[in-house]
Amino acid sequence: MKYANLDNEKIPSIALGTWSWGNGVNSGEDIFGNNLTEEDLRPVFEAAVNAGFNLWDTAAVYGMGASETILGDFIKDQKNPIISTKFTPGVSEDTMEESLTQSLNRLGVDHTDIYWIHNPNDVNKWTSELIPLMKNGSIKHAGVSNHNLEEVKLAASILEKEGLQLSAVQNHYSLLYRSSEDAGIIDWCHQNNVLFFSYMVLEQGALTGKYNAQNPFQSGTRRGEAFNSEVLLKLENLIEVMKKIGDTHDADPAQIAIAWAIAKGTVPIMGVTKSKHVDAAAEAVDLVLSEQEINDLETSAKATGVEIKGAWENRMQ
Repeated sequence: MKYANLDNEKIPSIALGTWSWGNGVNSGEDIFGNNLTEEDLRPVFEAAVNAGFNLWDTAAVYGMGASETILGDFIKDQKNPIISTKFTPGVSEDTMEESLTQSLNRLGVDHTDIYWIHNPNDVNKWTSELIPLMKNGSIKHAGVSNHNLEEVKLAASILEKEGLQLSAVQNHYSLLYRSSEDAGIIDWCHQNNVLFFSYMVLEQGALTGKYNAQNPFQSGTRRGEAFNSEVLLKLENLIEVMKKIGDTHDADPAQIAIAWAIAKGTVPIMGVTKSKHVDAAAEAVDLVLSEQEINDLETSAKATGVEIKGAWENRMQ
């Protein structure tokens, strides 16, 4: 297992995401067409523990508490899980403290290792609300998600005035969507000892090689609408390049996408709904791409002309 550094603490170089866990609004059922229960997911969790993964990314808004509840049940007998969860401004009228308390209760823990502000809605207000929660130990590390560079710097400065620090940034980042790189956010993170977490590295499955114009995503889901047959057709050449590079490493396209994100100095967040997803992530950790392979991947990705931005995302530049 390779590790990344979060404020000089060793954490796994891949975080496991639980957006697909549970049902309800904004859940795996709603977004991906899944309908996963605790019984379905427990083997996935156990496979992760056995593989050495203990960094779990969730959010209060995932299934409106369903994801946190399932994860909380799983980790109650585990030693030293690393929990990353989020506060989403604008979702409810709860204060950050109230939302965090509810999250901690669902998770069954007394603090969260990383607490993210999920969107840049009023950076001054919500970053300031982190401060007392960090000082009382409820939050160990603070992060911001879906923030542009100016907003990231503002959040960092607000915390610095109180002797605290911004530890992490989490943005959409993949071969198809490199806005955070183009805007200088990743470079800024590397220069300021801030860890960058990349989500949607596999573009909700579109970069796994499993789906194509003849075998599209389930209709009626958010990803099925974003990556329709026309878009999947445009990705065919990129997928072929990923397969060719994968053949030299005994890896599949998904593992190549993961290895690329790690090579770029980020911690990818991999959604896991099956034990084989954990196995694939474990193998991808040790996969090292050459500079030429990275260049080939990025050139092929740019040539697709495909860039899918979530409805919740603002452009980074």
